[in-house]
Amino acid sequence: MKRKVVAIWKGNGADGNGTLTAQSGAFNNMPYSFKTRFENDNGVLGTNPEELIAAAHAGCFNMKLSFVLNEANFNPEELSTEALLTFLDGKIVSIELNLQAKVPGISKEKFSELAEDAKDNCPISGVLNCKIILNSLLV
Repeated sequence: MKRKVVAIWKGNGADGNGTLTAQSGAFNNMPYSFKTRFENDNGVLGTNPEELIAAAHAGCFNMKLSFVLNEANFNPEELSTEALLTFLDGKIVSIELNLQAKVPGISKEKFSELAEDAKDNCPISGVLNCKIILNSLLV
């Protein structure tokens, strides 16, 4: 599988701006800039690369965990993961995955074991050079 995203940037670092367009159409000419990266905590002005990495990580983790659970003969009803990315001094230092899951018939211990396996082995975790923290709650 190959996927393409086109990033266009116009202007200098602080005052310039750009757009991101995904081959899939999931986003088209989505704005990003210095302001959307560092001065836009509510996200109204657009996205930033860190937000997209956090989204990719949460989605990848959920999918990997679903497969790991299936391989252990469990069928999740719902996996909800919030990814909180911390960016300090020009570097992504950590991503905290906060998972709430509905998985019938599984013990908390087995669930924790399988969730850790998914965290350690999802493809996005494998490319990240930061601390990955998993907090999981079985509901």
